[in-house]
Amino acid sequence: VFTDPILPCGQILAEHLSLPSVFFLQQIPCGLEFEATQCPNPPSYVPRVFTDLTDRMNFFQRVKNLIFEIPNYFLCDVVFHPYAKLASEFLQRDVTVPDLLRQASIWLMKLDFVLHYPRPLMPNMIMVSGVNCAHKK
Repeated sequence: VFTDPILPCGQILAEHLSLPSVFFLQQIPCGLEFEATQCPNPPSYVPRVFTDLTDRMNFFQRVKNLIFEIPNYFLCDVVFHPYAKLASEFLQRDVTVPDLLRQASIWLMKLDFVLHYPRPLMPNMIMVSGVNCAHKK
């Protein structure tokens, strides 16, 4: 199943049908892709979105980066709770959204280290940036 994991309905269906899944995304707002793939994502080294920080931060900038990360834990619970409830009812077992995302075979990430800061990636995360850009003549 080729799906976008921001709305995990495709992954719920893939889990129900016992099919492998491929995700095509840039990033999930709460950073669930790192939790699901067990990829390191330390807030002391990887700049967060909307902080205007670089990968070279002093101590206070690292603290600011960590503070920007704290609301994501609460945001994820509120945003993805209906999908976890839907998946639990449909699959007839307790399941969370990170549990669903862990079942992905391949993550096609629309990232490029020219535009984004380098960060660790797992072996099943493949960078495919520019696949939906038109070529200039």
